[in-house]
Amino acid sequence: MFTNISHIGIAVNNLKESVDNFKKLFNQEEVHFETVEEQKVNLAFLDVSGVHIELLEPTSPESPISKFLEKRGEGIHHLSFEVDDIEKELSRLKQEGVRLIDEKPKVGAGGKLIAFIHPKSTNGVLIELSQK
Repeated sequence: MFTNISHIGIAVNNLKESVDNFKKLFNQEEVHFETVEEQKVNLAFLDVSGVHIELLEPTSPESPISKFLEKRGEGIHHLSFEVDDIEKELSRLKQEGVRLIDEKPKVGAGGKLIAFIHPKSTNGVLIELSQK
């Protein structure tokens, strides 16, 4: 079951510059930084009234974020929704005929289990499932 929005992922070319811009925008200083080696990405999280803004900077040309930036430029990359049981949700979605990028969850930022739904099944929006 989907429980709430976890975060909004935004692909950026330069994490430091983007963090500085978003800190000014949201008038805040607290930022959590993290690197997810498996995804080849550096992350920064800013909390805006309980919803996280996740800035994603590629660490390699093979990163999915690098490929996104080449194709589309900077901007919203994905919406992430928390789920109670990611394996159960993936199974349900597959039975419903939803096209999945990940049929099995993997470890993402903060040690959460994550999986992506293909944008062709969601009107062009990349959706991430996330389980604590």
